[in-house]
Amino acid sequence: QRLCKDDGTVFCGSGTYIRDGFIHACRAGWLKYSSDGDTSIHIGTEEDHDTIPSIGDLVIARVTNVNPRFCKCEITCVGTSPLTDVFRGMVRKEDVRATEKDRVEMYKCFRPGDIIVARVLSLGDSLSYLLTTAENELGVVMATSEAGVNMVPLSWSKMQCPKTLSEEFRKVAKIQPQYISFVHSIYT
Repeated sequence: QRLCKDDGTVFCGSGTYIRDGFIHACRAGWLKYSSDGDTSIHIGTEEDHDTIPSIGDLVIARVTNVNPRFCKCEITCVGTSPLTDVFRGMVRKEDVRATEKDRVEMYKCFRPGDIIVARVLSLGDSLSYLLTTAENELGVVMATSEAGVNMVPLSWSKMQCPKTLSEEFRKVAKIQPQYISFVHSIYT
């Protein structure tokens, strides 16, 4: 749809393009103007709304770093809504399990690259959200073995590589049916 004349006072933003001296919409949505120095025109869609994790939300995250006190993650989804921006999260040692918190060894619960389902515990500091996996339904839902194969859960604390049959420790989530196909569609 043709939106307006390209007279140099309005610039193209996301969802628009210029043809024959006019700015056109290249997708269905609603018209948005923004002026940060220059006025630009955008076409917004329902997928554009920014979801921000809040306390109590279930999130899907990828583990990026593990040390003895906590693991760092990148939050990529809130519930089943993918995020446009990646938020940082952190699971502390005391927030991994509900019981035997003093016996938790982080490297036996998470490894870099693991996909986890966690709950937002608090907003944390300005750098990251505090997450917890201290419920049966929370923890690692997808992990890759050293052979590059998706591992299968054996118990609440172990996963196995179907190719090499080697076992590795993880804090395995009791899989929720609504997340199985969703997580695999995003990360495979």
